[in-house]
Order: sequence, then C-alpha cells, then structure tokens
Amino acid sequence: MLSKPKKLQPGDRVATVSPSWGGAGDPEFRWRYEQGVKRLEEIFGLEVIPMPNSLKGSDYLYKNPQARAEDLMMAFQDKNIKGIFANIGGEDNIRLLPYIDLNVIRENPKIFMGYSDVTVSHMFCHKAGVSSFYGPAILTDFAENVRMDPYTIEMVNRTLFTNEVIGNIQPAKEWTSERLEWVESNKNQRRRMQQNTGYELLQGSGIVQGRLIGGCIEVLEFLKETEFWPEKKYWENSIIFFETSEEKPEPEFIRYWLRNYAVQGILQKANGIIFGKPLDEKYYDEYKAEIQKVMMEFDLAELPILYNLNFGHTEPKFILPYGALAEINCEKGSFAILENGVN
Repeated sequence: MLSKPKKLQPGDRVATVSPSWGGAGDPEFRWRYEQGVKRLEEIFGLEVIPMPNSLKGSDYLYKNPQARAEDLMMAFQDKNIKGIFANIGGEDNIRLLPYIDLNVIRENPKIFMGYSDVTVSHMFCHKAGVSSFYGPAILTDFAENVRMDPYTIEMVNRTLFTNEVIGNIQPAKEWTSERLEWVESNKNQRRRMQQNTGYELLQGSGIVQGRLIGGCIEVLEFLKETEFWPEKKYWENSIIFFETSEEKPEPEFIRYWLRNYAVQGILQKANGIIFGKPLDEKYYDEYKAEIQKVMMEFDLAELPILYNLNFGHTEPKFILPYGALAEINCEKGSFAILENGVN
C-alpha cells in the first residue's frame, strides 16, 4: 500500500517544478507559465512559488539535471509546501535518477502531480511508497487559453481538495488535441472542441477492481530494468493505465511494448487495463487492433480493457492517484475510483 498525502486547502502553498523540459522559464513561454499560476491562485486559492531552478530556462535545465532534482527534493523537504505541480513533461526526466533521495520523499509525503515524461518522477514517489497523481500540468491544462476546462477543474477539486471517495469518472462530453502555437497573441483563442464518444470496452466481462499503476507507455520504457521499475507485487491485482504521447507512436510499437509486459508476466497479474485517448485520435482503431492482437497471443482475451479514457495527452482530463483502488465495470462500460486520493 502506498501512503496518501494530505489534501490541499485554499491558502496552501504549492511549488512548481520542471523535472523534464525547462520551457516554463524561456522568455517566449513565461506568459504561459504565469497564466497557469494565476489559475491556481484564482480558481483554487493556492499560493504558488516556483522552485529556485525551475524557471532558469530549457537550455540551463537540459544541461543541469541535478538542478531539476534539487528542486524536487527541496519541494518535498519544505514543510511549508503542501503540493508540487510539474510545469510540463519532456523526454529526459530519466536523467534525474542519480540525484534522487527516496528517503526525502518517503518522510515528506505530499501531493505531486504531472503527466507524460513526469511518469519517471511518479516512479520515484512510487518507489518511496508514496501515492502521487497522474494529471494536469501547469503549461497545458492550467494555462489553457481563455479558461480552464470545467471538467478538469472538477477533477482537481474531487481528487486533491477533499478526502471523500472520488467515485465514478464520467467521460468528458468534449475533447481537443488541437495544437495552437504558444504565442501570447493566441491567448484569447479557444481550441476547437469535438464531441467525445465515451469509453469503449475492448474485451472482458463482469466487474473487476485493482490498484492503479502505470503512466505514459513510451516513458515507462525508459524505466524498465532500473531500480525505479515497480516491484512485481505492485502489478498483482492491479488496474494498469497506459496512454501515448504527442509523439503518436506507430501502432506496431504498442504491440512490441505490450508483448514485453506479457512476457514479464505483468499483464497476467493485472485485473484490468485502461487506455487513454490517443492524441488527435490518430491510430485510434489501429491501437485497438494491436492491443487485442497481443491479448489473443497470450491467452488474455478475457482481461477487461477499457479504451478512450480522458487522461494523459488529451484535454480535458481526470486524475489517476497511484495505488488507489479502482473499478472497471464491463457491463456498464464505466470506470470508478473507489477511495479517496488524499487524507
């Protein structure tokens, strides 16, 4: 079991960090960072402070992974900081590994949230025995043009600001992956939304429950065989969550990666799997075909799999607390988180 951090309350101080790409500090994106911070302050009533290195720019932070790690460690150690929010993902969070002190995280459990390449930092928390939150980032969801999506606001409140059971996660009515340049002249232009078709049951029957574990499927590949790869016990009776990044990996890679999980025995240990909506819904049907192909290859055609959920590289999104008990109801095609995310 992972320990749960304390819930956030209006007035709490939270930190922003850049464990991956350092673009939040680049002059051309600074307005975007400040817009995200403003939403944290005005919508959620939080006091936001950037960690000392987090806004030094993408060039500096690329060259200094230890500075990124120092920010993360400092944010966990600071008793006045109640939550930590990642500015954005990237692709080299893995370079922080030598500089992470698990005891610091273990002794100072607090809310930590981000997605994509931040999967690596989630696995730092996981290894330390602390639940963290696969969810919105500052430069994307919080800094959404014009306003934050109400669906995302609701999920932040339900997951981080109350210790009540999170409950049934309804599909978002609309979604977008439209890419608008992050230039200040676009800040009043809303991205176009599309109707969402809801969750899709790929296979399985009945109702299954399990504890949440997973992340961005490409980023998890960086972690295999490192000391931060989850122990086998954490895959047992789990519900695994996978999603793909803005790189939109070719469908055959889904096949290759899932086969690896199968030969490790991980898929056989799981009680179910959920997959996030692919960016732009590119390869939507091709990914489904690859998933089902691998399940057939390994006699896992009865494993419940729910597809097209609103997390990861899609907006709006809900939040997945690592280690929380979740449920896939195949008869209803529904997904729920059966406990609180925070104490």
